[in-house]
Amino acid sequence: MREEQRQQIGAGDAMIKVAGKPIGLIGPGTGLGVSGVVPCAGGGWTALAGEGGHASFAPNNEDELRILQFFWRDFGYSHVSAERLLSGMGLEAMHRALSGERLGAADITRQALAGSGAAAVRTVNCFCGVLGSVAGNVALTLGATGGMYIGGGIVPRLGPLFAASSFRRRFEDKGRLSGYLARIPTYLITEQYPALVGVAAMLAARIDPDTNKE
Repeated sequence: MREEQRQQIGAGDAMIKVAGKPIGLIGPGTGLGVSGVVPCAGGGWTALAGEGGHASFAPNNEDELRILQFFWRDFGYSHVSAERLLSGMGLEAMHRALSGERLGAADITRQALAGSGAAAVRTVNCFCGVLGSVAGNVALTLGATGGMYIGGGIVPRLGPLFAASSFRRRFEDKGRLSGYLARIPTYLITEQYPALVGVAAMLAARIDPDTNKE
């Protein structure tokens, strides 16, 4: 992905420039997509299929514990996945847990960006922090020293709030492995239609340049 199609969030050594390193991806939207691409023989890449968004959520502070207890109480089950928080409906549920207000995801984002709602700002900050922790987990699991990429429909709409949030601090906050994660760059995908870029690359890889056939 070209520089103009992404925005680096926080520090990191931009190890993506080193060939042959696994890359992690995470994308909050209607759900939580989690994947990665790993190098394979012949210089190509293999995309990983999985359901990482349904891994268990673990709270990191009092607000997140309050949210977890809200899910336990209102949804009636012990397993709460990361996707329950890191999605459009999750953003709304987090806001309800922290403020008692019922507000749509678009309104929460709008108020937070305008600075017109303290509860909305608190919710968005919490959302970004949880995303940082989960992204760090994915990076550790995959050994994603090629970088972690953030996509989906929610984060690009947060603008400067995301860059200024606790996302990067929480991404690195992994105890003895904090130094390992500090070297891994995190990127927000800013390309408007990243899926089309990927499809174009896949099609190009299947065409024989000498015969123009598959």
